[in-house]
Amino acid sequence: MSLKKIYNDEIKGKLQKELGVKNVMATPRLQKIVINVGAGEANANKNVLGKVTDQLALIAGQKAVETKARVSVSAFKIRKGLPIGAKVTLRGDNMYVFLEKLITIVIPRIRDFRGIAHSCVDSHGNLNIGFTEQTLFPEVDFDKIDKIRGLQVTLVSSAKTHEQGKELFKLFGIPFKA
Repeated sequence: MSLKKIYNDEIKGKLQKELGVKNVMATPRLQKIVINVGAGEANANKNVLGKVTDQLALIAGQKAVETKARVSVSAFKIRKGLPIGAKVTLRGDNMYVFLEKLITIVIPRIRDFRGIAHSCVDSHGNLNIGFTEQTLFPEVDFDKIDKIRGLQVTLVSSAKTHEQGKELFKLFGIPFKA
């Protein structure tokens, strides 16, 4: 059973009862998942960004987009407009497939994992999870990577508060610290 069907059949009803929401459409839901990789060394080595983009496309299952610096930072030798990373935004069915993979495969692979901190859910109900290495994802072949890089996964929800977002992600099966 897909995670999207589980949300529509079970999670939506539980959330509506627990949060006291009268309108079904006002129930918090997952809007998108953004996967971001920063590659600061891209200004020194132009080949890095191509490798990062390819790995991100493998992980997400769709094409990644380069991100460019918005401002110049002389301390890091970064000028405005230079490519400094890559990101993918997942919506619809791809989003639920990735979330299921994240919950069932990737999070259990983390060494010494004790749960995601409650502070990872911000005041707007979005969840931010940082991973120290991309090799946690089963699509990435360890022999083909040039360098271990971290990545950030942001689950954007329509929740209005921290509590609503935390409850939504808990019902999805995200393991929080006790």
